[in-house]
Amino acid sequence: MQANTDESLSTPSLTTQVHRRLRDDLLRGVLAPGSKLKVQALAESYGAGASPVREALSSLAAEGLVERLDSRGFRAAPASLPDFDELVRARCWLEEVVLRESIAAGDLAWEEALVLARWRLKRLARADPPWEGAHAAFHQALLAACPSPTLRAMAEQLRERAERYRAIARSVAYPGRDVGAEHEAIADAALARDIPRAVALLQEHYRSTAGFLRDALAKR
Repeated sequence: MQANTDESLSTPSLTTQVHRRLRDDLLRGVLAPGSKLKVQALAESYGAGASPVREALSSLAAEGLVERLDSRGFRAAPASLPDFDELVRARCWLEEVVLRESIAAGDLAWEEALVLARWRLKRLARADPPWEGAHAAFHQALLAACPSPTLRAMAEQLRERAERYRAIARSVAYPGRDVGAEHEAIADAALARDIPRAVALLQEHYRSTAGFLRDALAKR
C-alpha cells in the first residue's frame, strides 16, 4: 500500500518534468512542426512511462502547441504563415499596450533591470546556447513594469508561441539580420521614455521576423 502511495505522489512531478521537456523541445524546434508525436518513443526518450507523456501531450494540446489526431494520437502543431501572421498581429496589438504601460510606470529599478538584460544579451553571440534565454529575459524586462499581471502573462504566452516560429526563421535570418542592433534601438527608445518610437521599433522587430519566416518556409 505504501508503495502505491509513493507512486501516486511521484506521478505529478514526473508529468511536470515531461511536460517541461516536451514544451521546450517543441518551442526550440527539436520536435518539428507537424511531426507525429509517438507516445512510446517519447516515453523512451524522456525516460518516463506512457501515462505521464499522454498527460503532458494533452496539456500541451490545450496550449495550442500540440494537436490531438482523433484516435490516431498526437502531432506537433503545424507551422503556417497565416497562423504566424495572426500571431504577429496579436503581439503587436497587445504589446503596444503593455509596452506603453511599462515605460510609463517604469521606475529606476525597471531601468536598471532593462539595462542589465540588454548587456547580458549583447555580450552573447547569436550561436551561443545561452542566447535564447537572454533574449527571452530582454523582452520580459522590457514589459516588466506594466502594472497589469494579466496583460503581462498574455504577452508572455504569445512570446512563447512565437518562439517555435523563430526556430524556423533562424536558418535564413542570421547572420544577415542585425538583430542585436534592433534590440539596442528598442532599449534606447524605452529608456529615453520615447513611447511612440519604442512601440514602432518593437512592432517592426516582430514583422521583420515574419519576413524571414516566409523565406524559410519557402525554402522548405
